[in-house]
Amino acid sequence: MNCNQCPRQCDMDRTKTLGYCGMQELKISKVMKHYCEEPIISGANGSGTIFFTGCSLKCCYCQNYKISHERVGEKITVNQLADIFAQLEKSGVNNINLVSPTHYTNEIIHALNIYKPHIPIVWNTSGYETVENIVSLKDYVDIYLCDFKYFDDNYAIKYSNAPNYMKKCSEALLQMRINQPQDIIKDEVMQKGVIVRHLVLPTLHNDSVKIFEWIGQNLGTDTIISVMSQFMPCFRATDYAELSRSITPLEYTFVTKKIQNLGFENGFFQELSSSSDCYVPDFIKSPLIDL
Repeated sequence: MNCNQCPRQCDMDRTKTLGYCGMQELKISKVMKHYCEEPIISGANGSGTIFFTGCSLKCCYCQNYKISHERVGEKITVNQLADIFAQLEKSGVNNINLVSPTHYTNEIIHALNIYKPHIPIVWNTSGYETVENIVSLKDYVDIYLCDFKYFDDNYAIKYSNAPNYMKKCSEALLQMRINQPQDIIKDEVMQKGVIVRHLVLPTLHNDSVKIFEWIGQNLGTDTIISVMSQFMPCFRATDYAELSRSITPLEYTFVTKKIQNLGFENGFFQELSSSSDCYVPDFIKSPLIDL
């Protein structure tokens, strides 16, 4: 079957050739207990995170460029992925956190049909999704942890070569809310629902505000949001003068105050000091499965 799982619609037979994501066979780069996600995702026991190799978005400033662009990782089978689900569950983590999973949707569904953990499944996505792909996840995914990167498609094209990002992301988010209509949190750990993440980029503070205006108007100000300040120049960010620095206190304060004025009730806000590589796992030297 030719692959059209993401908005790129490559229509490639990935058993024979590469799609935009750069991948053919199922490949992962890291399995670990992750404690740096939102508190209601990581909790005290950590989030059982699987970093998938390749990416359907490939931002020029990606902090995980080693796996998204350079495709560091190891090939595994669908049966091995199902075994990893079981291994993570047995380790006592709060959830199974699938990072950049979109281009492996079919394989992930297959693995979940082999073994479906009794803890939440988190779809940790760039937001560049099709509605059809999100519909296919309805009976499999409990929590959607979705980036909302750009409002203005000019930025999406410039930094991520992603035409129609705003349209695709907003439509996908509305479907995610249909799939999981309620946010359920038990003992301070999320069980079901939607979290919308946004990384504030240098000079794009007005674009950030437009994103939260859209969220408030279309998903409601009770939506759980996560505002991130951790941008730092990585990979090819320095090809653009405006991305050659971290965000300033003035830019971040402008965005966070606007969000507060919009009336959002449930939010996580990173400290400005979060602009650090401490959030980036070691994808090369440490073991593939590090529990």
